[in-house]
Amino acid sequence: MKNATKLIYLGGPTVILEIAGLRMITDPTLDPPGNYLAGPGDTIEKLTAPALSDIGKIDGVLLSHDQHADNLDKAGKALVMRIPLTVSTKAAAGRLGGNVKGLSPWETCSIPTPDGGQLAITATPARHGPAGIEAIAGDVTGFMLTPDNGEPSIYLTGDTVFFEGVQAVADRFKPQFVILFAGAAKPKLPRQRRAGYSFRFSRCNDHPSPLRRLVAFF
Repeated sequence: MKNATKLIYLGGPTVILEIAGLRMITDPTLDPPGNYLAGPGDTIEKLTAPALSDIGKIDGVLLSHDQHADNLDKAGKALVMRIPLTVSTKAAAGRLGGNVKGLSPWETCSIPTPDGGQLAITATPARHGPAGIEAIAGDVTGFMLTPDNGEPSIYLTGDTVFFEGVQAVADRFKPQFVILFAGAAKPKLPRQRRAGYSFRFSRCNDHPSPLRRLVAFF
């Protein structure tokens, strides 16, 4: 019997996906509200707790990147360290170690599902800001999830802007569902601030993003 795909939104970049009998979580940000150090001279103010205090059994983590605290906080990192599998960038795998599997763009790994099938996880291209920001912001990835049991395919864009790599995912996989990382962060161009990039958080409708075009493709 085919499982029903289910999404549980916890807040920020964190979603629990129940797919092919597995429970996967994206970018776990599970800390309580408070002010957190995000990097030299930068802090993040978290205003609300996750929607669930007990997230239950998790089979794997889909981590777009590990270097920013608003995508992997202290409680999220503790989760990564104790569960069987986390899929992320190769850079994240090198930093975190343990059961973190690093994938390059377009590389695929498959994990067994409870019904004896496979869930294919393909790393997809992502870019964490305007062209040229890679050396500052670091590597980031999205994910294409393809079950072999007839459940819908899901594209997690990862923490990315819209660029040709996102278009390539749409063209290659034609995913049935897309989960967008579509917040209101406004990174400056590298030439404007070489030591890092700054954020101004505002309402999502203040940040018109070409990512919204992706929804119309499917």
